Amino acid sequence: MTEIIQQITMAASLEEFLNHCCFERKLDEKTIKAYRFDIEQFTADLQIDAKLCDVTRDHLKLWIASLSSYRYKTIKRKIASLNAFMNYLEVECEWFNNPLRSLHIRLKPPVRLPIVMTKEEIQKIIRMLDIEISSINNDTQRFFAVRDKAIIELLFGSGMRIGELCGLKNRDIDLDHGQVRIIGKGNKERIVDICLPVIMKSLKKWVDVRKSSDCPDDGFFTSRIGRKLGPQTVRLLVHRLAQKCKIEKHVTPHTFRHTFATLLLEENVDIANIQHILGHSSIATTQIYLHVNPYRQRDILTNHHPRSKM
Repeated sequence: MTEIIQQITMAASLEEFLNHCCFERKLDEKTIKAYRFDIEQFTADLQIDAKLCDVTRDHLKLWIASLSSYRYKTIKRKIASLNAFMNYLEVECEWFNNPLRSLHIRLKPPVRLPIVMTKEEIQKIIRMLDIEISSINNDTQRFFAVRDKAIIELLFGSGMRIGELCGLKNRDIDLDHGQVRIIGKGNKERIVDICLPVIMKSLKKWVDVRKSSDCPDDGFFTSRIGRKLGPQTVRLLVHRLAQKCKIEKHVTPHTFRHTFATLLLEENVDIANIQHILGHSSIATTQIYLHVNPYRQRDILTNHHPRSKM
């Protein structure tokens, strides 16, 4: 038995673990890819890719210490990958003693407030899109202008993630009832109401243009030749609009999500409702938007401080 244990390699164990994640746990392809990358990095960095029994507590400590140059989220992901692998081995191999259990790992996340746009900056972008639509000269220009306006209106109108937007199907948009069916992280489904007429108008206009273009793909947002729109196309669109509007902040599609949540909070919308709309599984994630805008702070302390009523 001892001889068999000594022959078990990290590479073989990793493949068994990934097969378990794929076929039994049915994890997302991106998660499995991250597991492979992180665990292969672990074995390569510490040169213990030969035998599983060679892994010690000291190896883990050295490797975790070597991750200090990475961003917090990356470090957290890599440790989570290794922890999932070690837990699997502990269950599958009775002889394996998980050395990660003896380590007390405390990662302190950096305090990073999300970048948000002001109402005026959002208005600039929407006005720019309206100008582009009004100056259309041909069907091709109309296709792109109307589509781009619908994308921005939906990003800001629903707070959805870029992956959720690009994954929308025609059947997910219910224009009769003003609802969007969104498939979020972990394949979780949520329904977001689109109640504002200006957003509905943009979506209906895009549906009309899309129908006239005879797009064969079932994706709601498509290219001119009918292919489903990819995230990079949306990122480039947002970057172009931010540049044309001379917005100096680093604006990405996710900035619209941050802005959506922050401005709702400033309108005194309950954070639990915002959590549901954004599709956060934990309210702790939503609480990042509880930071106080410095201009909002001045308004609060000037007009709502209890001392003013004394």
